[in-house]
Amino acid sequence: MANKKATDEEKGILEQFMLPFYHITKRIPLFPGKNDAKSEAGLFGITEEELKEYRENYDENARQAALEILKEDEIVDCLDKLPMDGEETIVAFGDSNTEDAQGWFTILKHVLEISVEKANFNFINAGVSYNTTAEALRRVDRDVVVHEPDWVIVALGTFDAQRLNIAPDRTLLPLSETWENIETIQSVLESRVENPLIWITPAPVIDEMLEENLLYDFTIKPEDLGPVQDLVSGKQGAIVDASAKRMGEGEPNAWNYLPDGLHHSLSGHMETTKAIIKKLAEPKN
Repeated sequence: MANKKATDEEKGILEQFMLPFYHITKRIPLFPGKNDAKSEAGLFGITEEELKEYRENYDENARQAALEILKEDEIVDCLDKLPMDGEETIVAFGDSNTEDAQGWFTILKHVLEISVEKANFNFINAGVSYNTTAEALRRVDRDVVVHEPDWVIVALGTFDAQRLNIAPDRTLLPLSETWENIETIQSVLESRVENPLIWITPAPVIDEMLEENLLYDFTIKPEDLGPVQDLVSGKQGAIVDASAKRMGEGEPNAWNYLPDGLHHSLSGHMETTKAIIKKLAEPKN
């Protein structure tokens, strides 16, 4: 399809910052050719075989992270208390750190498939990178409701707080709109999902690292993200990491992030996965 092939330098950027966060089937769900792996690979300037190898490596990284988590006695004890029988449909509804091919949802998938006897879960990754709550709301029907999920994990809000470099005087969405979007998402899902919604509070962004990365045309400041974190942590349902400290007490630890300070490393995703498992294992009020 494409004559232009990615250079080794470009492949390094693709591997770390693009391929894990971009699945063409999510961007053009109505296009008949969306599942053509050769065409998708051509867009990245790589071969179909290379794309397949990258994706397999991401999945293996997530599996190894799951095995590391399962070495922790506290997590094993929590898994015994999960209110699941192995037949549930679980949907993750979020942005970049949800879509990430080696992210927390893929790690959670491996943890549950390894640890739950006769597991027959249906895992639906409905994460779309860089989504605001407004963009997520537009697709909640086709990407979440249509699957008739038993559990929905919502991880949104980070990108509402971005300030575009070309227009830095305002956040992309005002806090009032973020509130309305989250309220509507909650209303839509609570009326259709039997179990309580699971909300993941947005993790901090290391804005100094983000500002230094030339791939991005926006910044996310702690003073802008903080009110969004407060909105999410105040929702009804199960709140994962209400204090937004899973990436480190005080200042977030850089090793839990990719070099952009925005997306999470495997260790960061492991912290999110463990926080979800611990929250699910808590007794119901």
